[in-house]
Order: sequence, then C-alpha cells, then structure tokens
Amino acid sequence: MSNTPLFYRDNDSRWEDLGDGVSRKISGYDDKIMLVKVKFEVGAIGPLHNHYHSQVTYVASGVFEVTIDGNKEVLSAGDSFYAPPNDIHGVLCIEAGVLVDVFSPMREDFLG
Repeated sequence: MSNTPLFYRDNDSRWEDLGDGVSRKISGYDDKIMLVKVKFEVGAIGPLHNHYHSQVTYVASGVFEVTIDGNKEVLSAGDSFYAPPNDIHGVLCIEAGVLVDVFSPMREDFLG
C-alpha cells in the first residue's frame, strides 16, 4: 500500500497540464484503486488508447463524445461509462467539462 493521504482537499493540489486543452489532478489512490479528475477545453481530445486497468468514468460537467471499442455515445453531466481492460477508448470534448476517472489497479504511470 502506498503512503497516500486519507483526505484530499481540492485546493491543496494543482492541475497537471497535459497539453492540448487537457489537465488532470489525482484525488486519491492506493495500489488497488485511483481517482483522477480530468479537465477538458472545447475540442480537446483524450486520444484513443487502451490499458490493462478497469476504468469507470463519471461526467462531472460538460459534454463528451465517448468511443469504446468502436461504439460512440454522447454523454453529459451525470452520465458515466465503463472502459473494460484492454478495450480501445477515448473522448472528444464537445462542451468544456470535467471527467472523474476511477482506475483499478491504480495508474502508476500517472505518478511521474
């Protein structure tokens, strides 16, 4: 288990600029699970990719075209999606917003 804090205050951490209108902020994790906020500007893309992690994503705000394994849906605030391990998935931001990703196991590649 990692030495992760038990509590995260949103104002205590900064957004990491990933470029091209996308930023992320890790909001809690251990070796089995991770919560990450991802902020998108209009037109920003979360490119098609895959990974061995299970992923559930909640649309906190905005509107996104989501592609999972060749299937496309437009999702807005309050909606969510599941990207199974190794399925190719990605998003296109239609209206600026924030996605809240949960990964299992945690994404070691996000730590730096």
